[in-house]
Amino acid sequence: MKSWRMMVAIAGIGLLSLPALGADMPQPTMEQGRMPQPGTLNYVEGAASIEGRPIGNKDVGNLELNAGEELTTGSGKAEILLTPGIFLRVDSNSAVKMISPDLARTQVAVERGRAGVEVDQIFAQNCVQVMDAGVTTQLMKPGYYEFNANQPEAMVFSGRAEVLQGGDNWEALKSHHELALNDDGRGKAVDFDTNPSVANDELYNWSSLRSQYLAEDNNQIAGDYAYGAGFYPGWYWDPYAWDYTFVGWGPFMSPFGWGFYPWGGYWGGWGGWYGRGFYGGRGFYGGGFHGGGFGGGGFHGGGFGGGMHGGR
Repeated sequence: MKSWRMMVAIAGIGLLSLPALGADMPQPTMEQGRMPQPGTLNYVEGAASIEGRPIGNKDVGNLELNAGEELTTGSGKAEILLTPGIFLRVDSNSAVKMISPDLARTQVAVERGRAGVEVDQIFAQNCVQVMDAGVTTQLMKPGYYEFNANQPEAMVFSGRAEVLQGGDNWEALKSHHELALNDDGRGKAVDFDTNPSVANDELYNWSSLRSQYLAEDNNQIAGDYAYGAGFYPGWYWDPYAWDYTFVGWGPFMSPFGWGFYPWGGYWGGWGGWYGRGFYGGRGFYGGGFHGGGFGGGGFHGGGFGGGMHGGR
C-alpha cells in the first residue's frame, strides 16, 4: 500500500495528507489549496543563498524567490520552479534575480554565470521570459534553453524562443541555434552542435540528470491520481524524493528523452502505454532508484532513453 501524498494542482484542489518523514525532515508548509508559486526552491546542492541567507535541503518546497530577490550559488547548484512544467536551473558561481513571479507573466534575470531552463509543458496563457544583459528572451515551446551572463548569449538546444532585438523587433531563435545578446539588435543567430559530448556542457549534463530524477518521481506518484476528481496539470509533491515533479494531461518526453506519465498513468513500469511500453521504454525500476540517497549524486541505473541525442 503506497503512502498518502500531498498534491498541489493548478486549480487549488487542496492539500492531502503527507506521511511523517521523521523529525529531522521538515515538511513543506504551503497554505491549503495553494500551489507552489514561480520561484519556489525545488532542489539545492552545495553552497547557495538567497539575498545572502544560506539555503539547504530543509528549504526545499518551503522557500520562494520573491520579486526583486536574488539567488546566488557558489560551489553549488539550485533548481527553482517557474510555471507548471518549467524548471530553472542555476549553475555554480552564478546568480539569478526574480523580476516577476506572476503565473501569467514570469520573468527572471540571469545576473551572473549561467542558467538553464527545462520546458516540459507550456500553456498559451503563460508568458515566460528570461533577461540576460538587458535583453529579453521569451520561451515559446517545450525544450531546453541556456543563458550565459558572463558572455551574454541565449542558446536553444531544442524548442523555440523569441528574442527582443533593438527594443522593438522579436527575432525567432530555433532549435540548435544561439544568439549573442546585445541591446543594439545587431546579433545574428548561428547554429551550434548540441551534442553534450562535443559541447562538454556541465550544466546541460546536470540538467539532464535532474530531469531523469524528476521523471522517476513522476513515475512514482502519477498512478496515485488515477480517477481523481478535478485533476489539473500541475506540481505534485513526491515525499520520497522530497521535491515537486510535474504531472500533465498526457505522456510526454522531456527535452533529454526521459518519459513522464500523465495523471492516472500505469504505475509500476512502462509496460502500459501503447501496447509495447511507453515509447518502447524499459522501465525505471530495473536498475536501482536514487542510488546516492536523498539529495545525493547517485546515478539512476534503470532509466529508458538515451538523452536528446541518444536512444530515441
